Amino acid sequence: MIQSDLARTTSIDRAWAILFARLVLGLIFFMAGVMKVFQLGPLNHARKYFLPFADTFLPVWSLWAMGVVIPFVELIAGAMVILGLRVREALVALGFVLAVVTFGHLLQDALYAFHTHVIPRLALLLFVLLLPREDDRFSLDHVLSRRVR
Repeated sequence: MIQSDLARTTSIDRAWAILFARLVLGLIFFMAGVMKVFQLGPLNHARKYFLPFADTFLPVWSLWAMGVVIPFVELIAGAMVILGLRVREALVALGFVLAVVTFGHLLQDALYAFHTHVIPRLALLLFVLLLPREDDRFSLDHVLSRRVR
């Protein structure tokens, strides 16, 4: 009896931990996407943050593509993480965004201090990604999977 209560408590604690990590991570990316899509604009985002790399070996078309696409990925995947909808796919997309951002910063400055920007987001992303899906009780994925069964 005591052992099952402990297991249940641990499981609900993991569910809360995943929820809070999802909410914080999702809000970070979602709000960045909101600002980049609706305030700055995707084209201006590309001009401001990606076109400065036009003097590198990267093709200009790739700078435009990434600069315009990333705000939408942050907006949509951030919302999905908040809601707990197709979390794994959203986290993988955001992981690629973090890899692109890290590459860009390191291309500009090989000693870039990415511990302030990238590492906290990556830590939350990995935390949510590595915990068992069935422990994420407060997600739409969980609700939808129970309906299917």
